[in-house]
Amino acid sequence: MGKDFTAAGYWNGLLNASLCKLFILRALREGPGHGYEIAQRVKRLTEGFCVPTDGTIYPALHEFEECGCITCRSEIVAGRTRKVYTLTEKGHEAYRAGKVVWQKGLGCMDCVVGEE
Repeated sequence: MGKDFTAAGYWNGLLNASLCKLFILRALREGPGHGYEIAQRVKRLTEGFCVPTDGTIYPALHEFEECGCITCRSEIVAGRTRKVYTLTEKGHEAYRAGKVVWQKGLGCMDCVVGEE
């Protein structure tokens, strides 16, 4: 059976997948954080619309680290090692570039959301 294009969940998942990286960069603009903390920031910033899973957030963080958009350092908290991610200048530039593209895209959405 194929995808159910009539289900709101399909469209919500599609939108979340495409916006998740931008939301992660936005969350890191608030300051350094570990994976769970970043996911919670995204959830708060999007009022629960986007809640990144481990399978979403960690691959994105790894990709951002590989391209120099974020740095990662390890710290020990309560005997456990935790990775803390920090946005770099390149990460700020990536956020601004993504924001511009999404603003243009949202401007085009009037033809869809304004339609009866």
